[in-house]
Amino acid sequence: MIKLKDIPTRAPENLNKKDIKKETGKLIKKIGELSRIYEADKRHALLIVFQGMDSSGKDGATRVTFQYVSPNIVCANSFKKPTDEEMSHDFLWRVHKLVPGKGKIKVFNRSHYEDVLIQRVHKWINEEHVAKRIDAINNFEELLQFDNNTTILKFYLHLSRDKQKEKLQERLDLLRKNWKHNDNDWKEAELWDDYMFAYEDVINKSKIKWHIIPADQRWYRNYLVAKIVLETMENMDLEYPVLNRD
Repeated sequence: MIKLKDIPTRAPENLNKKDIKKETGKLIKKIGELSRIYEADKRHALLIVFQGMDSSGKDGATRVTFQYVSPNIVCANSFKKPTDEEMSHDFLWRVHKLVPGKGKIKVFNRSHYEDVLIQRVHKWINEEHVAKRIDAINNFEELLQFDNNTTILKFYLHLSRDKQKEKLQERLDLLRKNWKHNDNDWKEAELWDDYMFAYEDVINKSKIKWHIIPADQRWYRNYLVAKIVLETMENMDLEYPVLNRD
């Protein structure tokens, strides 16, 4: 049973920031190189899910990890408040049409999990509804794996409460970050304990492993995400297809 309060939000003390950043540079270049084979191979689909509290670095992790990957291969989607059309369907309707096809990489910056996180925290759905949605998510992800050979990597960016306050304050204090400011982020931060409970429940009931990524330090967060993505792609045994000359 995972308890988020027992998991560090910072890198181990013995790690050297300069060395780790250098290693991250190597990892992301390898991801870029391997992505070209991945696209040509066309036997796999890769879905990256980033979840975490506001300012945990979902955008930043995406930019760094895939900066050497062609936009023809990777793209990102963010799931916000459902539209009227989306609300008239089941909660996974808007998600299913955006999952990656073979040879493509899709990044979900927030995802289908919002429907068992924010909706639960604000009590827009009851606990029975939450349980059924979690079951539906597990079945949905199993379908993607079984029916389309989709690998799903789920990252929870584990930010401390103090670091979040610091990052939200930067959006007020730094001109270049003013555009990120949203009064509602501060209101959501007041519900921290409720969100931690909801995240723990989701993580512990998921059939696919969640990677808990310490997110207080960007350089360590980026390193861990890139390392896991590269290792996953290397384990796919990717190869360029050979032309049949017959």
